[in-house]
Amino acid sequence: MGLLDDLLGQLAGPAMANRQAPAARADAVGGPGMTAILMALMPVVLAMLGNRRGSTGQSAGFGQSSGGGLGGILGQVLGGAVAGGGLGALLEQFQRSGFGDQARSWVSQGENQPLPSGALEQIFGQGGLAEIARRAGLSQDDASRGLAHLMPEVVNHVTPNGQVPGDDDLLASVDALARRMGI
Repeated sequence: MGLLDDLLGQLAGPAMANRQAPAARADAVGGPGMTAILMALMPVVLAMLGNRRGSTGQSAGFGQSSGGGLGGILGQVLGGAVAGGGLGALLEQFQRSGFGDQARSWVSQGENQPLPSGALEQIFGQGGLAEIARRAGLSQDDASRGLAHLMPEVVNHVTPNGQVPGDDDLLASVDALARRMGI
């Protein structure tokens, strides 16, 4: 059972009581309170993955907002360093930051490679990580620690066939995960 399954199980509540204790596994992965951290980060991660910009420059997909809400977080976090948005832009930024092997492992079928300590600050920059933490209501340390656990799981989940899906399929997958998470 994966980390996302555990989080989803925890949201299901008492109906899942006879299964493996999700909070215990999620907390064991990253220490005390990790479940709360992961749940706080989930909307931000889904907004980053679902964000895309078409030829009109308008944001579309999960977290869409005309007021610069979650829908524009990827562009803000990456500081315009990557054109487009969503999963493709995020994977490109991992590649540019020297973590392409890890990101490719999350997309491909097989074992997900972990991120080394400090990787997320390199990927998003100090300001980007601070923005993610602010939006999730977490400290930068908690945001970094949580993203290191959550990002591989979510990317793996939205790329079930070992390849990056087209925009429509990706948005459908992100939206379905958001609904399951109650976001």
